[in-house]
Amino acid sequence: MPQSERHALVVGGGTMGVGIIAMFLAHGWKTDVVSRSASTRDGLPEACGRALAAMGKPADTSGLATYATLPEATWSKIDVVVETVTEDLALKQKLFAEMEGLALPGAAITSNSSSFPISEIAKGLKSQGRMLGLHFFMPAHLIPLVEVVRSVHSDVKQAERLGEIMSSLGKRPVQVKKDVIGFLGNRIQGALMREALWLIEQGVASPEDIDATVRLSFGFRYAAAGPIVQKEHSGWDTTCAVAKIIWPDLSNAKGPPPVLQRNVDEGRIGFKTKRGFFEWNDESIAKERARYERALRKCLEIFREEGIL
Repeated sequence: MPQSERHALVVGGGTMGVGIIAMFLAHGWKTDVVSRSASTRDGLPEACGRALAAMGKPADTSGLATYATLPEATWSKIDVVVETVTEDLALKQKLFAEMEGLALPGAAITSNSSSFPISEIAKGLKSQGRMLGLHFFMPAHLIPLVEVVRSVHSDVKQAERLGEIMSSLGKRPVQVKKDVIGFLGNRIQGALMREALWLIEQGVASPEDIDATVRLSFGFRYAAAGPIVQKEHSGWDTTCAVAKIIWPDLSNAKGPPPVLQRNVDEGRIGFKTKRGFFEWNDESIAKERARYERALRKCLEIFREEGIL
């Protein structure tokens, strides 16, 4: 089917939703959006236009249609549904139960949840085979990877079809074949974050030097090769020897370190409150966001040159 005849539904129009909507619009898909918030619906054309411009695409939102409730959407045409509402399991389960009765039998119903397994969200529903996790990374319109997450009930062919659709939309899908907590990206990222925060907690290094170490050493290499291929370069014998020395001393804490909990308790949560580990104001936030997007676009150029995307 030509891209111009494809139709998606995104449930929720927040930060993640906007990036996902822009992805569909950029490739000519008609895109319905359901949001209970009138102000969100009213602001979507402008927000999606900015995301499209950041992608280097025309800010054309003519394919966008917004609705306040699920039954209003054009279900007879929808191929893919992506739920992006807040991380509330009961809410997601309620939405999935309602969408099961509205969606065409062949339509994929997916969740962008970063914490709840799709098996829990779709628990007890009759058509769990077409229900999958579809986990994007923020900002969804610029980060190329998306995780296609299966439960034990998911139809493998539906998962593969969803991956093919994501590829046609310029994404690099990875198939997560088991419904593990955190999937791939957040498990790997979580392991790094736990160690980084405990190093700050223990006074080993400053937040600035932690960031510099990641970005300018092994993180710098990750733009060229992932951790597995990189060790093919350097040798698994060295990795094995180092693991025996370093890994026993790494943090295995079951929860966040005090430094993180204190920050949260004091409202030091980053851009949202203009303070985290660093202090921010409107000007510095705008400058940092612009720098961040420029860097992401440069990385995309490298990946496209290599034919990865």
